[in-house]
Amino acid sequence: MSEILFYHLTQTSLEHVLPGLIEKSLAKNWRVIVHCGSKERVEAIDALLWTYREDSFLPHGWIVDGSEAVQPIWLTAEKDNPNKADIRFLVDGAQVDETVSYSRIVYIFDGQDNSAVDHARSRWRFHNAIDGDELTYWQQTLKGGWEKRA
Repeated sequence: MSEILFYHLTQTSLEHVLPGLIEKSLAKNWRVIVHCGSKERVEAIDALLWTYREDSFLPHGWIVDGSEAVQPIWLTAEKDNPNKADIRFLVDGAQVDETVSYSRIVYIFDGQDNSAVDHARSRWRFHNAIDGDELTYWQQTLKGGWEKRA
């Protein structure tokens, strides 16, 4: 059984939210995959994780770096799990059908993008049909926090 979470962005961008969610995952000693919808987005997230704070970075790699198995955070546009991640973040329309190898799957989507909202709804229906997975929907509040909506 996996937890499937949907994070509906309404006030801030993915770039603002993702590093904090990854930090929380690492604090639980989880290995992380960030599954992007394109190679270009992987490159952008790569740059973000090196520079999102002046006093810190998040240790990560992607295909150009190699050493997948030892990376605590792996960035990809593929469906593989080379670092044996516990949690998989899905952004920009990325999706995964197999959930059993993860403790948590997290879809993060932009509420201002109608196609992203439609995709999230489709993925909710898909995962809801799988017996045993636990689904939770979180919507961003006006102050940028999260409110559980379902």
